[in-house]
This record gives sequence, structure tokens and C-alpha cells, in this order.
Amino acid sequence: MPNSPTLPDPLESLGLSPAQTTLYTAVLRLHRASLTELAKAVDGPEEPLGEQLAALVRLGVVDQRSGEYFARHPAGALGRLIAERLDRLAAESRQIDTVLGSLRTLIRDYDSGHDQVGGPFSAELVTGADELYESVVGLAVEAPPLDLCTAIPDQRTMTDLARKYADTWIDAHRRGLLSLRALIPVDALTVPGLRDKLCVLTASGARVRTLDRVPSWFFTAGPDAAGLPAQWGGNPPDHAYKFYSVRAPILVGVLRSLFDELWARAAPLPWAGGGDGVIQVLRLAAQGLCDETIARHLGVSVRTVRARFADAMTELGAQSRFHAGVEAARRGWLDGDAMGKH
Repeated sequence: MPNSPTLPDPLESLGLSPAQTTLYTAVLRLHRASLTELAKAVDGPEEPLGEQLAALVRLGVVDQRSGEYFARHPAGALGRLIAERLDRLAAESRQIDTVLGSLRTLIRDYDSGHDQVGGPFSAELVTGADELYESVVGLAVEAPPLDLCTAIPDQRTMTDLARKYADTWIDAHRRGLLSLRALIPVDALTVPGLRDKLCVLTASGARVRTLDRVPSWFFTAGPDAAGLPAQWGGNPPDHAYKFYSVRAPILVGVLRSLFDELWARAAPLPWAGGGDGVIQVLRLAAQGLCDETIARHLGVSVRTVRARFADAMTELGAQSRFHAGVEAARRGWLDGDAMGKH
């Protein structure tokens, strides 16, 4: 049996071994086949194929009737496996949220002790929106460009940002003081005036992505500074903008790892440059259209279609078009309201 599967490695994360992936590909191409026909298609003996086919039937990607094997449509068959995988990832995310929710207690315990090398780390309770944004800019002035990662979970904070504080970050970005990545909830895009501010902010070099749910407000600033809410899972306006300003590289590393995990799952702003074209080719490819047909449908060249596929794979961190399609579906890019209006 060939060692290299026809379909790409992402199927392994759904529970298929390389050999099962190769066999599943053969069933898809034949649509309907006997064990003997499949053994011939993959150039392998029948005996191990029987066990592999039984596993595919248990996974629900292949049906068996009257001694023949039938391919189920990949969208439905793999969609169920993807949903189960997402459920497991969501459970892991909730576990991470629980651990991070205990950070205040850990900080208090740590701060009550004494580090034998550097002494207790700094954890200062700060109050006020002005103080929050000024402290970030102050850190940026000390060591530009400051690598700032911030997660904002609510519309009220985004409203305050749009009305009063976005210009400060825009100016800092233009002056080369900040290198910003921000995660915001997708429903915050309806905040009046926010889209204009985000367009200017991203034009200055900042990067912004959206999630259906951001677990809590927090930020990391450089390698050793962070901001934590008065209560994990809360947002600054609900607590009079009280937050803990912490200097602790270990804690920053934990928060940065959480941010990077959330960032990998997040979607770009719907009106971001090139985003609509990328989503268009992904949607049409999901309908089974080839590059040439997609190009005719969109009125662009085949080269442009392939460039957009390449952009999609880069943005989604995918190793193949198939993987890009799976990831795009997981992030909701293929839903009817995924594309922004220009």
C-alpha cells in the first residue's frame, strides 16, 4: 500500500490514520466499490483493508451495504468529525479559562512570599480608563516598539475605545511606538464609529481579529508586563476600569500563550483588504468548482484565483487547500454573513 496518503495530513487530527486516509480517498473516487475493487485501487492486500474499512464505517465516513462500500459526502461525513473535534477544543479552552481564573489567587500567594533571587514581583491595582491607556503608552515610550497584545471581550470597552482612546493608539502606531495585535468580539463591530477607527488603526500597521467570544479582558506588553482584570472573565467598565498592572515574565508567558491560541482561531476583520476575494474563492471551492470555473464565475484570471488560495492558506495557517477549507468552515468564513460590505 502506498505510504503517502492522497488527502493531506489534517485528516489525522480527525481520527484517520494515513492508511485510512488513502483508503477513504479511493472510496471517494470510486463512489461505490467492493473490497476486491478497493484492494486493486490502492494496490494492497484485502485482509488489512477489511479492518480499515470497518474503522471508516465506525467513524461514519463510509457506508457498507450488501458487501459494497459507499462514499458519504465529505461535507456531511467530515463535518460531524470536525464538530466533535471542536467540542473537544472548546472543552480544553474552558479548562484554560478555569486555570486563568485562579491567577488572582496565585498572584496573591506568590506576592505574599519572596522570590530568593529577585524578590516579590510587582502587582499594582490601578483604577481609571485614562490611567490604563496612558500606562500602555508610557510602556511604549520606554521601549519602542512595544509588542502589545490585548483581548477585549465586550462592546462597552470597544465603545470607549472608539470614542476616546483609539486616536492615542493610532498616533503611537504611526510614531513607531506600538506593534499592536487586538482580539475583539465579532458583535462589537456594530459599535457606532468603531469601523472607521479600526480602518485607520489597521492602516497604521495594527492587526485586529474577531472571535465569537473573547474569554476575558487582558493584555501583555513586551516580555514582562501585563494587565489583568479585577475579576477574570469581566470587562474594565464593569469594574470602574480597575485592573492589576503586573510585572512578571512567567505570567506574561502564560497570557501570551493564551492570546496566541485565541489569535490562531480568530477571523480577520470582514472588510480587511483582500478578505472578500479570499472568502469568495473558498466558498466556490467548497461547492466543488475548479480553478478555471471559479475564475470565470468571479471574472478574474486563474492566476488570481490561485493567489487568493495562497493568501487563504497563509492567513489560516493551512498546509493545503483542503485544510484551508476545513479551517475556514470552522471559523465561520463560509457562512452567509461572513463577507463585509464595501
